[in-house]
Amino acid sequence: MAEKILFAFDFDHTVIDDNSDLYCKKLAPNGKIPQEIEQTYSDLGWTKYMGLIFEYLHKHGVTEQHFRDCMNEIPLTKGMREVIEYATKNEHESIIISDSNSRFIDYVLTDRGLKGSFSEVYTNPAHFNEDGQLTIAYYHTQDWCDLSTVNLCKGHILQEHIKRRQNDGIHYKCVVFVGDGTNDFCPALRLTENDYICPRVSYRLWKKIQKMGNDPHSTNDKQKMRAQVVDWTSGVDILEFLKSLERC
Repeated sequence: MAEKILFAFDFDHTVIDDNSDLYCKKLAPNGKIPQEIEQTYSDLGWTKYMGLIFEYLHKHGVTEQHFRDCMNEIPLTKGMREVIEYATKNEHESIIISDSNSRFIDYVLTDRGLKGSFSEVYTNPAHFNEDGQLTIAYYHTQDWCDLSTVNLCKGHILQEHIKRRQNDGIHYKCVVFVGDGTNDFCPALRLTENDYICPRVSYRLWKKIQKMGNDPHSTNDKQKMRAQVVDWTSGVDILEFLKSLERC
């Protein structure tokens, strides 16, 4: 594969085998978030809801080191390290597009020795304020995509990344998008016939694609899947697919 491939990875339940936002709740007293905070999700949205959780954890003495240790309890998804290292070894490009946050992702990539494998990480920016409280902001505020949340349209981010690379003279042989969730559906629909969407079996993205019918290419124009679908249950499946792609 002499030509460069772009690998775009989701983070939660893809690179790592859990949801980083939900996992950090264990840092709360008795591992419980008060119901009055839990009830805010439907009105405020996920990112602002997580901001309230971070505020609550801070009030109960949770520090940056606690967050870092917590994130590094989460295992990488089986075989995913090998997929990432394969892409790096073969001089392809890997990025992450995730609705998690920059701190959580940086902890995992840095402490697992994978940070240098990714050229870009697109996610909600997070930092610790002067009081030591973890805060989070929207990656962007969008109103153009009904399939995506207001704070993160993965399809838009993916297309903008490809355009920027084209301006730099880099043209990809294909894009391989690896994900699991509903918010991975938008970028899946923006891929071309030369690209590959890799949904994790039994997760929400896979179920949405399954609902499109046995032939996902025969749906309506508004939600037409043009990319080739490669199902996976572990990174081993993706790696075998990549090796077969190399032989073509």
